[in-house]
Amino acid sequence: MIVEDHPLFCDALAMTLQSVAGIETVVHAETIAAALDNLSRSPRPDVIVLDLNLPDVNGLDGLMRLRQAAPDLPIVVVSSIDEPRVIRSTILAGAAGFVPKHSRRELFRVAFNTISRGETFMPESTGEEALNESPNLNPQDEAIRRLSQLTRQQARILEQICEGKMNKQIAYDLSIAETTVKAHVTAIMRKLGVYSRTQAVLLAREAQSTTPLPEGWRPS
Repeated sequence: MIVEDHPLFCDALAMTLQSVAGIETVVHAETIAAALDNLSRSPRPDVIVLDLNLPDVNGLDGLMRLRQAAPDLPIVVVSSIDEPRVIRSTILAGAAGFVPKHSRRELFRVAFNTISRGETFMPESTGEEALNESPNLNPQDEAIRRLSQLTRQQARILEQICEGKMNKQIAYDLSIAETTVKAHVTAIMRKLGVYSRTQAVLLAREAQSTTPLPEGWRPS
């Protein structure tokens, strides 16, 4: 499935992938909403190719929402923004690979061969720089890495926590048991490496300070 809102580029990319990656069927989606709807139906795609700049998302929003909806599917980001900082963030957020839009056909072949082996692909021109620009993750990157581990339901609960809601109200809003909310909150804190709801909100804000987050991660 190609998630891209520019029809001409989408068609060109589809032909490229069919010729270099052996992909037989390509499904198009112009928005993240359409892509999520497609994922809810059968048959599901084997791989998702995603543009970061879409009309209904911002920053890593689309990538993270697709990652939550389909944690088992590789997502390849194809973007015109190929700065090392962007590549680093997409990989930390769960992308299986990053290919600049201006790349030649052969690079797409290499990328999909790499991903088919279960490895992560980044372009040589910027990939090493993206990984080596700092030996340790900065606070924003670390926040993105931790948040990317949350499930879709956990992200929704974190959104409610960021809005200041308590477990009872969250349970009512999401139509689940309060004990289920408590279990999710415990799992959220464990994945984020925090010990309080306040720390969880601060972590979400840290990630948002450089990269807009999905709906489930927007502090109020």
